[in-house]
Amino acid sequence: MSVLLIEAFYGGSHKQLMDLLQEDLQEDCVLCTLPAKKWHWKARTAALYFMQTVPTSAKYRTLFASSVLNLAELAALRPDLGKLKKVLYFHENQLAYPVRKCQERDFQYGYNQILSCLVADVVVFNSAFNMESFLTSIGKFMKLVPDHRPKDLEKIIRPKCQVLYFPVRFPDVSRFMPEHKLAHLKKVIGVKRNGDACQLEALPDQQKSSAIMKSSDTRRGSGLCEAQPGLCTTRHEGLPSPVTAQARSSESEASESINPCQEEEEDKRHLTFNLSSISSGWDDPQRPLHIVWPHRWEHDKDPETFFKVLLKLKEEELPFHVSVLGEAFTEIPDIFAEAKKALGSSVVRWGYLPGKDDYFQALCVADVVVSTAKHEFFGVAMVEAVHCGCYPLCPKALVYPEIFPAEYLYSTPEQLFKRLQNFCKRPDIVRKHLYKVVVQNSFTCYHAILKYKGKKNLKKTTFNYHTNV
Repeated sequence: MSVLLIEAFYGGSHKQLMDLLQEDLQEDCVLCTLPAKKWHWKARTAALYFMQTVPTSAKYRTLFASSVLNLAELAALRPDLGKLKKVLYFHENQLAYPVRKCQERDFQYGYNQILSCLVADVVVFNSAFNMESFLTSIGKFMKLVPDHRPKDLEKIIRPKCQVLYFPVRFPDVSRFMPEHKLAHLKKVIGVKRNGDACQLEALPDQQKSSAIMKSSDTRRGSGLCEAQPGLCTTRHEGLPSPVTAQARSSESEASESINPCQEEEEDKRHLTFNLSSISSGWDDPQRPLHIVWPHRWEHDKDPETFFKVLLKLKEEELPFHVSVLGEAFTEIPDIFAEAKKALGSSVVRWGYLPGKDDYFQALCVADVVVSTAKHEFFGVAMVEAVHCGCYPLCPKALVYPEIFPAEYLYSTPEQLFKRLQNFCKRPDIVRKHLYKVVVQNSFTCYHAILKYKGKKNLKKTTFNYHTNV
């Protein structure tokens, strides 16, 4: 067990990453966690807890932790862990997290992340947007210190930084797909159905890049996928230059999560429609456009804009269905209850789906997936929806231009409304759209940062984004 994995907020994407790493490393790691509740308190006190609970071992070589943990505190409290190669992973950063008022930003959380970077040997971000929005905000953030401010922190931290996109595991969802989606899937990536199993075959232009296909083969063997969605547009390779990447707002799971489906009453309250009751109409070409919004129920995902656009569609008496998925939190914005009532019979599904099969089935029967986020570092939900054949509509901001080609981006709520208005009138446009998800394995890059013995001559690795026409 040469790798020590520490997660102070073991839920959501934080849990997903740790589970994948643990599965891949198997007996060569030990995982120490705290539950995904009371985020603020985990960020403040997790180091002290792990000081007492992480077992001592002479076999540890690498410590891998998310940025929720104050790594500087843990390294000081446990000198034996401070001597390890320390890898810090940013799912989100607190310097760019959107707050409603400047006074609401707690200086301590961002300061803790800066300290953790200074102590870490390697700092990993799940997107270039995440990395640049953090690094370029350090100077302005530190100006909040009234006097005797530290200097050149960005210059000290940047050489340690690299981007490794979040590893997404894509299951076979062909059994959930309506026939028109399955037909498109067969055309695009050559699906051969054999019962509930499917085989993915390379297109001719994929074969041009032997490195990509070799990576894909390696990934299949391990059962792990590193994914970026390629959506039948211009080919893109590589990450944006750190010099040109823009700093925008970013994502943080900074609330106590509750699972509305863990209890029967919550399940009944939030889940409003059984998808099986409309399964007979999945392949009806005249059925209304089905829009899905699979995001956390918090203000930083801007549900107000999403529902405002939908209600405008309803005012114009345009036919559509909507599924609102995603986790609810301690404080649910009032707009959700108001919108559910106003949307009425247009609602197909309302609430969090704890079962992965139910979740992917809901995505597979939808036509368009929408993000209205003010804060996003990677967007696993959007990538998963594209994998399920949904046409993505995302803000032309945050991480999205790094992942999605321009035709799937909008700049204003008015543009989003016009796109959805056209799709409501002609849903066949979306259903005939050919999409493609090309996966490229970068899990070997995670191996590199976890397995490297020593701190010198560490090679910087990145994940290349790739799409095909």
